[in-house]
Amino acid sequence: MIITCPCEKKQFKIDSSLIPNEGRDLQCGSCERVWFYKPENKSETPLKLNNNISTNKTEQNNEVNEKNLEIEETLQQGKIIDSEIEIENLKTVEKSVSKKSKLFSYLIVLTISFVALIILVDTLKTPLINVFPGLEIILFNLFETLQDLKLFIIDLI
Repeated sequence: MIITCPCEKKQFKIDSSLIPNEGRDLQCGSCERVWFYKPENKSETPLKLNNNISTNKTEQNNEVNEKNLEIEETLQQGKIIDSEIEIENLKTVEKSVSKKSKLFSYLIVLTISFVALIILVDTLKTPLINVFPGLEIILFNLFETLQDLKLFIIDLI
């Protein structure tokens, strides 16, 4: 049997013995969509010619209504499955975006804090050297290292 994906981009030839009469979930290899497929019953009995046409039409209408209800239920099940899959995909995307944004936020906070510390140390350099005399060499080396990093970054750009 040939089954068409709901996205209508791909058709699949599937052995009818793989799909039970009550139907099953199928997944498209192209768009990764999952949907519920129920095979149509092709072994229906042929209609008999009756003299009472109005009764036969009523029976046919009832059968058509029942089939329409079955089709609507199948479509609703497929929509529920599709919406659940879309919700799961959105949650996965949101998690990966939130992890990336958290890492980026932490990096920005760390950079701003480091720059603020350097500015504070530079502002209070003289009083700190008066209190801690050995700090002058350490601060000088720190500022030279920062200057070298600045020149390195400018050369990269």
